Amino acid sequence: MATEPIIRLRNVERVYSRGGEQVPVLQGLDLEMDEGAFYALMGPSGSGKTTMLNLIGGLDAPDSGEVVVAGEHVDELEGAELARWRADHVGFVFQGFNLLPVLNAVENVMLPLQLTPLSGRERRAQAERALELVGLKDRMHHRPGQLSGGQEQRVAIARAIATDPRILLADEPTGDLDRNTAEQILDLMQQLNRDLGKTILMVTHDPEAAEFADKVVHLDKGRLGRIETNASPRRLSRTAAS
Repeated sequence: MATEPIIRLRNVERVYSRGGEQVPVLQGLDLEMDEGAFYALMGPSGSGKTTMLNLIGGLDAPDSGEVVVAGEHVDELEGAELARWRADHVGFVFQGFNLLPVLNAVENVMLPLQLTPLSGRERRAQAERALELVGLKDRMHHRPGQLSGGQEQRVAIARAIATDPRILLADEPTGDLDRNTAEQILDLMQQLNRDLGKTILMVTHDPEAAEFADKVVHLDKGRLGRIETNASPRRLSRTAAS
């Protein structure tokens, strides 16, 4: 019996105004994504990759069409209802780590848990578990300035998974990292996908990063191109290192 896709876009249109001109970014986009898969989203600059990611995560709204994620019409949610849905279902990882420099690692990871009904002690315990999952429990008291770039991105990933979301949306998560560190982050994302069942959608311009995904979705000028399946996604022989 076929399962319902966790992400479904139907005839999605998004237009931005730029200098008085209407610029179409997404044009009649139709796409379905399976739960528990690791997708890479590729395309030239301006093809609509980040816009699509923002629509799926409820950070932006379409001008027309349907955006259904985790069984919810995200395009119909607003305000506190949208914020609650986002906190429950989606974790975000960005190219810039977006950590608060005055907070240590565990305090940064606890931030999204402020929206939950957990007690302070429960929030801290959950944040510590998330840091342990990404291999950084021994760095929990370090501030961002005391961490390497790869470690900062691991803290950002721990923050993204702290609320145990079903979906991780990653926008160029390895863009600011050297190749070796980038591969360690991609290996970690594979582990979260494989071991915890997280559905991952990763925007990347890097074909080598896309090799770690199960499927590669191509966008071009706001329209869906080909979808490729990686029969044998690239894997590291080692586990992710800190």
